[in-house]
Amino acid sequence: MTRALLIIDVQNDFTEGGALGVEGGDAVAEGITAYLRAHPDRYDVVIASRDWHDGDNHNGGHFATDAEPDYVETWPVHCVSGTPGAEYDPGLDERLVDVHIRKGQGRPAYSIFEGTAEDDAAFDRVLDRLGVTDVDVAGIATDYCVRASALDALHAGHRVRVLTDLVAGVAPASSAAALDELREAGAVLARSADTPGKDAA
Repeated sequence: MTRALLIIDVQNDFTEGGALGVEGGDAVAEGITAYLRAHPDRYDVVIASRDWHDGDNHNGGHFATDAEPDYVETWPVHCVSGTPGAEYDPGLDERLVDVHIRKGQGRPAYSIFEGTAEDDAAFDRVLDRLGVTDVDVAGIATDYCVRASALDALHAGHRVRVLTDLVAGVAPASSAAALDELREAGAVLARSADTPGKDAA
């Protein structure tokens, strides 16, 4: 068994003060760092995704440019490649990350499975070559990119845990609904303190 931690979109634009800042985002960044420092051998690989949108177009309709954003399909400009908003939140120690994934270059993208590694390999190829069987998921936002990433991991045949104390969502109701959906789809919901090490079944 090879276990990976997927850190979803813990970026400045998704934490407090960002273009789409989520309450509790900074705490998630700091919590993930503390968790990994306390358990340096818990994962075989740590993978982090970032939205990495183009700055010169509407990214396939993802950015609201001609009307107000509806916050469902269209959004304010955020996480533009090369800007501070696209960088990791400073509370997340990126030295703890083994693989960096970028997604949303010129098109909408919610799931980490829509992204690519620095060598342009598709994310599912990255998991395959690392032999990943089990994934834990943390990050932002519970009701959007965390949800989409965890569902895609389940659909790809991985065993999935969502670390419920290391996620933050846009809204309480939709975040709770997302976690219920993930549980019903087969994900295990657990607090990070209650997760066994990488060698546990």
